[in-house]
Amino acid sequence: MDIYKIKGGKKLTGEIPVSGAKNAALPIIVASLLAEGDTVLKNVPALVDIKTIIKVIECLGAITDFNTDTNTLKIHVNSLKNAEAPYDLVKTMRASIYVMGPLLARCGEADVSLPGGCAIGERPVDIHLDGFSAMGASIEIDHGYIKARTKKLKGTRIFMKKVSVGATANLLMGAVLADGETILENCAMEPDIVDLGNFLIKMGGKIEGLGTESIRIQGVKKLSPVTYSIMPDRIEAGTYLLAGAVTRGDVTITKVVPDHIRALITTLSDMGFAVTETKSTVSIAPTKTLTGASVRTLPFPGFPTDLQAPMMSLMCTVPGISVIIETIFENRYTHAAELRRMGADITIEGNIAIIKGGGKLTSATVMMSDLRAGASLVVAALAAKGETEIRRIYHSDRGYEKLTEKLSAAGADIKRVTGGKL
Repeated sequence: MDIYKIKGGKKLTGEIPVSGAKNAALPIIVASLLAEGDTVLKNVPALVDIKTIIKVIECLGAITDFNTDTNTLKIHVNSLKNAEAPYDLVKTMRASIYVMGPLLARCGEADVSLPGGCAIGERPVDIHLDGFSAMGASIEIDHGYIKARTKKLKGTRIFMKKVSVGATANLLMGAVLADGETILENCAMEPDIVDLGNFLIKMGGKIEGLGTESIRIQGVKKLSPVTYSIMPDRIEAGTYLLAGAVTRGDVTITKVVPDHIRALITTLSDMGFAVTETKSTVSIAPTKTLTGASVRTLPFPGFPTDLQAPMMSLMCTVPGISVIIETIFENRYTHAAELRRMGADITIEGNIAIIKGGGKLTSATVMMSDLRAGASLVVAALAAKGETEIRRIYHSDRGYEKLTEKLSAAGADIKRVTGGKL
C-alpha cells in the first residue's frame, strides 16, 4: 500500500498547473453514449474515477482509447450492447448513476446498481428517480438495482426538491433526446453542469439557462459526436492555492478560471492574503497580518464543500478563531480528528467546526478517510514541523492528477512510497 511522506516547512513557489475537471469529465464521458460515432475529449485527467467510468461505458458497448500522456480520450459508440451498469463497478463510484439518463434516452431501459463513493454522508438518488418518473419512466428497486423502463422519455416541468449536481446532470442528459420540452427547476449552477451543457449543445442539443436555477431543454431527434476540451478543475485549483497559503509561499495557479473559485479567493483575501489574478491564473502571497475567517459551505457560487477540508487545515495555521459551517454533507469532518493528531485545536459541534488557529502543526502518522479529507492532510503536512506519513492515499488518486509531481515542482518535500501500512 502506497503512502505519502511529507517534510513540512518548505515554502511553495512558482507555478502549479491545473488538470481537467474530474466532476465535469465524468458526466461528459457518459454523455458520449448519446451519439453514434467517434467522440474525442481533450484535457481529461488520468484519475482512478475517470478510469472507472471508462470501464462502465465499455460495459455498455463503447470502445475507448485513453492516452494518458496527452490526456485525450477517444470514444467510439455504435449500438449499446446492454443497459446494465454492474455492482462491481458502480459500488466504487457514485457518478456511475449518470448512465441512467443516456440509457433511458437511447435504449428505453436502464439497470443501475445503487451507487457507492466517498463515505461523507447520505446522498440519496431519489431526486434522479423522481425526475425520470416525471418524464414517464417506470422505476423499481430490485435486489440492489434501480430498474427503469420507458417507451420514450417525455418532456415535462421538473422541480428538484433539493439542489443536486448529480440529478441536474442526469436529467439534463435524459431530456436532451426526450420528446418535447423539459424545464428543470432548482438546478445546480456549478461550472461542471455548464460544461456538460456546452458539450451537449455542441453535439446538437437545444439548451437554455445553463448556470441558472432554471434550465430549458428542447428535445432533439439525434445528437452528433464532437471533439471537446474539458474545463479546468476548480477544486484542484483551490487545493493548490490553499497549499501555497498554508506554507506562506508565493504561488501561481495556472490553467484556472478565477470565477470558478471566487468564493475561495474572497475568503483568502479576507484572511489577509494577497491574491491577484489574470484571465487564467490566480496568485497568492502572504502579508504581515493574517486573521481567521468564517466559512459556510453552499452550492455554487457559494463556498464549495469540496474545499472545506483543506481550508480547515489553513485555518489551523492562521491566528485567531475560524468557524466552518458545513451545510451540504452531514459527515464531512472526518479529517478533524486526524488534524488534531497533528496538534490542531478543533472543536466540532454538530455541523459547526471551531478552529483556534495560530499554533504550530507537527508531524504525525495520519490516515485519509476520503478524497477531500485526504487533501486536507496533505495541505496540513506541508506546513507541519517534521515528516508526516499519510496512509490510504488511494483516496487522493481519485481526484488529484500527478499530485506529488506538481507539489514537488513547486518546492514541496513530498514522496510517494510503495510498501507502507494500511
